[in-house]
Amino acid sequence: MVRDAERAADLRRMKATALSLLIIAAVVFVTMRILGDEGWRGYVEATAEAAMVGAVADWFAVTALFRHPLWLPIPHTAIIPKRKAALGASLGDFVQENFLDRETVAARVRQAEPARWIADGLANPEVAQRVAGHVVQMMVVAAEAVDETVVDEVLRPAVDAGLRRADTARVLARGLEAALASGQHQQALDSVLRGLDRLVLDDGPIFRARLGEESPRWVPEFVDDRVYDRLVLGLRRFIADVLNTPDHELRRQLTERMTLLAGRLRSDPALQQRVDDVRDELLDRPELRGWIEEFWTQVRADLRSAAASPTSGLHERTGRLVERVGRRLVDDAEMRGKLDDLIVRLAGTATERARPEIAEIISTTVDRWDADDTSRRIELQIGRDLQFIRINGTVVGGVPPIDRGGDDLRDLRSGPFGRR
Repeated sequence: MVRDAERAADLRRMKATALSLLIIAAVVFVTMRILGDEGWRGYVEATAEAAMVGAVADWFAVTALFRHPLWLPIPHTAIIPKRKAALGASLGDFVQENFLDRETVAARVRQAEPARWIADGLANPEVAQRVAGHVVQMMVVAAEAVDETVVDEVLRPAVDAGLRRADTARVLARGLEAALASGQHQQALDSVLRGLDRLVLDDGPIFRARLGEESPRWVPEFVDDRVYDRLVLGLRRFIADVLNTPDHELRRQLTERMTLLAGRLRSDPALQQRVDDVRDELLDRPELRGWIEEFWTQVRADLRSAAASPTSGLHERTGRLVERVGRRLVDDAEMRGKLDDLIVRLAGTATERARPEIAEIISTTVDRWDADDTSRRIELQIGRDLQFIRINGTVVGGVPPIDRGGDDLRDLRSGPFGRR
């Protein structure tokens, strides 16, 4: 609205300027007609007369574009209001053919180097965190869209089919090899031994009672107590020995057996088949369906909870990931080039598909406009420049011909207002 007000003010000033020149020409003409046309006054009178004719003619031409001059319904005037629909269709076709072709859009997009712009933005920690916030919210929206029906009809069958196609034996072999390489199997053994030690201490009375039940009746109770104490002491000493000895025989045997098992999982068809049979048996159990649904419900709840807190680990991890992607793009020109190519292709395809719709939007939008409002809108856009036509017509119309010798003054005086 501010721009329209400024354009309207400029248009009024230019109209006033053009009208002022016409009035000046008219005043000069009337003055010279009163004073007479002898000598140089004849030239001035003819010049003013021609300037008025040029000004009025160009005023008529400019005004006829937007309305009827002097409110008279002269044919072929008020062109824009009368041909609004045709002008809208022509404008839509013009934009479609000259601005929305694939080559033009692709060249402009490539010139903008969008990958460079994206890389610089994502590499900025603040921008990366803002982008991460949007990504997390999109993840929540996507998760919320997946209800129990989708889980039952899509997610569960997809998980089931994927697990059945997987080479489970080789997956287990890789897991064992990874654990052996990192020493995690020894850490797992330590955890088991410590748990066993705590179990013996915490549940000692239960084991002692069980030993009493299994012991013959004729064995004195103090003997059972001594046997139990010896067993517990021996077991705890063994556990402590394994925990405190990095190269204990039990550790060595565990490593050897796990290595042997990993090799068999890779090479023994019979063992591989047994693994697959166990896998399929587990997948056929009805409990699995409920487990997947419960798992997805929990994932969705955790995701919703993490997204609600800007300080959650999810936001932080997503932000770091986005920032790493940005830095990778900054450093990798080849990756930026591939991203530019992808964006250019997408922009070209989108342009090709959207061209008719955009042209239709322009056409229907103009067609919905009120005729007078359309004329006003267009006049505000180009009316100021059109007033120069009136100004030029006034100035150029008053310039006398200079290549006709002594007949110039006589010819000028024979105009529409000249004396015969």
